[in-house]
Amino acid sequence: MKKTSKVLRKILAFFDKCLITPITKLILLITDSIGENSKGIEKFINRKQTLIVISLICAFIVFIIVDKSSDSLVNKSAEILYNQQVTAIYNEEAYVVEGLPSTVDITLIGRKWNLYLAKQKPSTNVSVDLRGLKPGSHTVKLKYSQDLASLDYKIDPSNASIVIYEKVSATKELDYDLLHRDSLDTKFVINNVELNRNDVIIKGPEYKLKQVATVKALVDIENINKPGEGKYTLKDIPLIAYDSKGQIVNVEIVPTTVDAQVEISSPSKEVPIKIVPKGELAFGKSISNITSNHTTVILYGNQNVLDKIESLDVAIDVTGLDKNKDFNKNINKPSGVRDLSVKTLNISVSLDDVVTKEITGVKIYPINLNPKFLAQASSKEDSEVTVIVKGSKSVIDSLDLTTLRAEVDLSRYTTEGEVEVEVVAVGGDLRLSYESKTKKVKIKIIKSN
Repeated sequence: MKKTSKVLRKILAFFDKCLITPITKLILLITDSIGENSKGIEKFINRKQTLIVISLICAFIVFIIVDKSSDSLVNKSAEILYNQQVTAIYNEEAYVVEGLPSTVDITLIGRKWNLYLAKQKPSTNVSVDLRGLKPGSHTVKLKYSQDLASLDYKIDPSNASIVIYEKVSATKELDYDLLHRDSLDTKFVINNVELNRNDVIIKGPEYKLKQVATVKALVDIENINKPGEGKYTLKDIPLIAYDSKGQIVNVEIVPTTVDAQVEISSPSKEVPIKIVPKGELAFGKSISNITSNHTTVILYGNQNVLDKIESLDVAIDVTGLDKNKDFNKNINKPSGVRDLSVKTLNISVSLDDVVTKEITGVKIYPINLNPKFLAQASSKEDSEVTVIVKGSKSVIDSLDLTTLRAEVDLSRYTTEGEVEVEVVAVGGDLRLSYESKTKKVKIKIIKSN
């Protein structure tokens, strides 16, 4: 009651200040200006009829003012509610619906005051009742439930063309993809990934199930905190269905996620570094010594790759070299190797005057022959050759003759018969050059038993 009386007093004070007092002052001003005729005017104003007319005029003026100030709350306007979710009512276990928009825009029409109330407590119930519809194509009307009946609304789109399919299911083998593998330290490899299940159930229209080529768990390495050697368990890994072109197929997958155990290891192997000179030295020069600041390197990678590597070759270009030289060489990683313990080499090459030595009785070995055949020399002269070795005298004197051999490449021959092939001399010390004095020999190719 106290609050109500306080409000009423404020209203009366407003009218007294803004209406009654100004009118009274106006009348007094008019009366003073008229002078002798003021009594007549007072009589006129004090009449009941005059007061009623003046009151009506003032009330009309107040009405006009109030009406204009409240016009914005009375006139109709519109508000748009964007991206309102659409709810479909149907048996989701038995059917699949395609073509229904996931969201719609709603235009609300009404008085601004009602629109204001509607925005404070909006209803998001845009629905379509599909119960009773059979599989096939249908056009359905979307409905919007609004608490304020005084508002009109329009839905965009208001209708939808849909197709209802019977939901079928199938079992699909589960595979996985590794995401952000490159974020793993290069010294580590993913040794094994084991999912907690081997297959999943996919559900949807029959035509979509036929599109599914594979279902994969997306194992993200970045979800492992500070990965190192060991086993890690990842939870709630999402599953995605793909077609044969790698495009995502929108089907239901049961379960929606799986767990995985990721095993990380760091396979390594230490191998010798072999410096391989490339090119011809200056005339009369030979390599007497090659040294480097590292003689071995540790390789990191998959174990099956490391098992095939016995040494790491590092090539240096010595073309036209006529004096001692130091090389700074970056080491290239072999294919399949993820990291190296040594990235660069400092190599020193020492030169000497070249000398020549002939080594007789070097045996000839056939290489790259089809296993269905055997090879033998046509004569004693074709079974061995003399090899000319060129290089530094000190290197030649220390040469291990067991590493010296002559080879004939028979990879091109696939039938029996006698062939004449080129002889290539090879040796174990790369500081020397090797050349067969006999350029070609005759070899018989026969079938093996």
